[in-house]
Amino acid sequence: MRSHPTPPTTVIFDLGAVLIDWNPRYLYRNLFNDPEEMERFLAEVTTPAWNHEQDRGRRWADAIDELVARHPAHGELIRAYHERWPEMLGAQLHETVEVLAELREAGVALYALTNWSAETWPVALERYPFLAWFRGIVVSGEVGVAKPEPRVYEMLVERYGVVPEASVFIDDQPANVEAAARLGFRGIRFTDAAALRSELAALGLLPARD
Repeated sequence: MRSHPTPPTTVIFDLGAVLIDWNPRYLYRNLFNDPEEMERFLAEVTTPAWNHEQDRGRRWADAIDELVARHPAHGELIRAYHERWPEMLGAQLHETVEVLAELREAGVALYALTNWSAETWPVALERYPFLAWFRGIVVSGEVGVAKPEPRVYEMLVERYGVVPEASVFIDDQPANVEAAARLGFRGIRFTDAAALRSELAALGLLPARD
């Protein structure tokens, strides 16, 4: 990790679980009568690792075909993961969006780096107007590499001229924050909006509150 002798001027946000509420349970609670059976399906069939490959650029059609071939008894439920994917999206996380708005009003340079499928990304763009506040967004599924792989952070730097040592990176996943820190970013592990605001104020990016 590197030292940061100068105050930050740029903030980079993760989206899911930081600014946007995404959870497959919003859909699958409508498709399962038994919560334990639902949790077993999400843990053993449509696993986070399987979904991560769509975030890395795998086509949904290929992902669904591969998984249905392995779990034919769950074919309809597996297909719903893509066909009804918008139902997994909840509201924007209002308190964090308020912090984002404060940063925007303060003139801070704002970017986003998100693990998201290229095929479902247009749904988010249409649903969440605050995404237009970012000067640039790197979407993992569009570039074929995902956090915490170093290359996706480097793409943000190369595409937008972001200077890691002058930037703060915010993510709810420790591995993603640690990867950013190794590349010279100041890393903040997101837990809630109030704690985030306090950390940003301590860095001089927002005014302190009494």
